[in-house]
Amino acid sequence: MRPLLAALLVSTALPAAANDGFGGLSSTGLTFSQTDAVAMLQEDLFISVDKVSVDYVFKNTTATDVTGEVIFPLPPVSVWASWESMMNLPEDLTKPDLVDFRALVDGKPVQVTIDRIAVIEPPYDETRPVSEQYDSPGRDVTADLERLGLPITLDAGSLRTALLALPPEKQAEAKAAGLADFYEGDPAQNIPEDATASWSIVTRYHWTQTFPAGAEVKVHHEYVNRPAGGIFYWSEPPEDYQTYLVNQYCIDAGTSKALMKALSRTDETGETAAYGTAFNIDYVLRTANSWAGPVGKFRLTLDKGDSRNVISLCADGVKKTGPTTFVIEKTNYTPDKDLAVLLVMPMTD
Repeated sequence: MRPLLAALLVSTALPAAANDGFGGLSSTGLTFSQTDAVAMLQEDLFISVDKVSVDYVFKNTTATDVTGEVIFPLPPVSVWASWESMMNLPEDLTKPDLVDFRALVDGKPVQVTIDRIAVIEPPYDETRPVSEQYDSPGRDVTADLERLGLPITLDAGSLRTALLALPPEKQAEAKAAGLADFYEGDPAQNIPEDATASWSIVTRYHWTQTFPAGAEVKVHHEYVNRPAGGIFYWSEPPEDYQTYLVNQYCIDAGTSKALMKALSRTDETGETAAYGTAFNIDYVLRTANSWAGPVGKFRLTLDKGDSRNVISLCADGVKKTGPTTFVIEKTNYTPDKDLAVLLVMPMTD
């Protein structure tokens, strides 16, 4: 049973988030690029289990106006996982905005464009950096879906209906392209025909922004955090299969003991075990490197939500600033790795 609990934390993986990146529009859609003209002077990032907000100060360091796309991407969301209700997603999957994204520029709301592409992700590899999901999320199959008349949506009901409505030759084409599998069913056993989709959806929020020559521009955005979550089990000392958690989140001896203290419960038989709920919060920091130079002043505030919760991450300079808050501050910061936070909550009665 214990390995299954560990696997649940993997199978419920959700969209991570990323710093805003700089890019442009091309004939093939959005592209990320590098700018040497606009610097990120400040980044003030707040992350909790429910909300993410960030305030940037950018400066155009040249004597010429610079215009480009400010891009905020989500990594791929598996259609199959949403089909099985395995992801922390909104109830209404027909709406394009999964996280209620809002942006302000110099205090004024901006109209954000949302686009979606469909991809076939590479096989799961727990050693693959999260940021690679943005650089190369997978094989783009958007045109294949459009040719077959299949909707780019996470709504399982409409997808199943659309797949089953395809004529046999198009079902065969979809199967050959690795887009879907089809099942004939067995009327004698009261088993209906069925179909499952194999692609994932990448959602990107973006808007065209002009950075005036020599001027500063303040950008704020916020959205609902929907981190991965699942049942969590811990033991002291950690068992072999928990090694990846120790390494990924830098769980030291003190944190391990804190987990045991927070999670240990004795059931009616007198058996004691350490169970709880965990959220795996990922945030891609390295997209900040698409701007000119390092981040001048960087501040990250983490709020674990309740003093009984336990938080662990791999980072230097973490300071506790309140019963539930922790702060990391850096100057001239060039992110060389992305943020991975483990937030563990005791079971509630």
